[in-house]
Amino acid sequence: MKKSGPKNAVMAGLVPAIHDLLAGVKNVDARHKAGHDGWNAGGRRRSLLTRFLMTLPAAAISFVFSSAPALADLKICNRMSYVVEAAIGIDDKAATATRGWFRIDPATCRVVVQGTLTADRILLNARALGVYGASPIPQSGSDTLCVAQENFVIAAARQCRSGQTQAAFTQVTPTQGDDGNLVTYLAEDSEYDDEQARLAGIQRLLVIIGYDVGAIDGVDGPKTQAALAAFLKSRGLPSDAVSSPNFFKTMVDATQTPSPNGLTWCNDTPHKVMAAVATDDGKSVTSRGWYRIDPKACLHPDVTGQPKQIFSFAEAIDADNRVIKLKDRPLNWGGERQLCTRETKFETVEQTDCGARGFTATGFAAVDMSGGGKTLRFALP
Repeated sequence: MKKSGPKNAVMAGLVPAIHDLLAGVKNVDARHKAGHDGWNAGGRRRSLLTRFLMTLPAAAISFVFSSAPALADLKICNRMSYVVEAAIGIDDKAATATRGWFRIDPATCRVVVQGTLTADRILLNARALGVYGASPIPQSGSDTLCVAQENFVIAAARQCRSGQTQAAFTQVTPTQGDDGNLVTYLAEDSEYDDEQARLAGIQRLLVIIGYDVGAIDGVDGPKTQAALAAFLKSRGLPSDAVSSPNFFKTMVDATQTPSPNGLTWCNDTPHKVMAAVATDDGKSVTSRGWYRIDPKACLHPDVTGQPKQIFSFAEAIDADNRVIKLKDRPLNWGGERQLCTRETKFETVEQTDCGARGFTATGFAAVDMSGGGKTLRFALP
């Protein structure tokens, strides 16, 4: 039997949700992954918002957790089967700022604000990495604030500028952990504990890379063991690599390189590409998107089971998410099979009357998977 999730966790439907665990914070902290700067607790007479905006550029500093923190830090802990990126919003004296993204692997925690600080409200947004395609994390918060696609700090976060988009943030209220720090959890309906979340996260990435693990359930069965052993062998990794703190990075990197298993997209253009995939299991056709493929990168869409047919569509977009045109024609890669898509992330089984349901009929190309694996390369004409 699976252990129950955090007491305060709020579940939503059949997908992960951001839990409302953190409002009215007085002692909040700051810390981040390598590639983000933290929110320094020094200069405590300054407001949280001021310190939030005065930190160094996002790539300047990486931090190390203190084993015995003198001040209460605010941590986000991930008990989901997805690698996520979190953004924090700060309301302080009628001003609002946002900062992201803080990457958090399954079964790990990340300090996002450090020290004894005060703020009117703390807000949270989280997204799954692009390798998972259509976002599995619904945002139900009532605050709409500005974010950017890459690492960002936005001072006036209620008025978006070029390159910024609006995102739903949830006000959160922390609980105090055993270490004295404040903590909020990201969880999903499966209510994984840390061990189960880590294994389910590994299972999910193995599926994306092209291995059959059976169910993604956080349970260590023979199919999972065989798939994991095959993955480790294919990359010359020892069995104890699974316990490495960098193992999820290794797996995510593997989803972005061509593979002999399953479908791989590779972006050979200088533009960002958004792709959608569709699968026909003989009973219905399911289309979903969007998967972001950065320039000169590859990615595997998560195609589960053994569909009878796979279809693909992709288009190049600019920094403002507008479709790029060459000689007045959209730069895209598709075919003749008309399936439903829409501008925002989506997944739909119904492929008729696209327009009446708020979708757009889009031409997908059939993918020949007879060789067991297929790499589609998107290039300029």
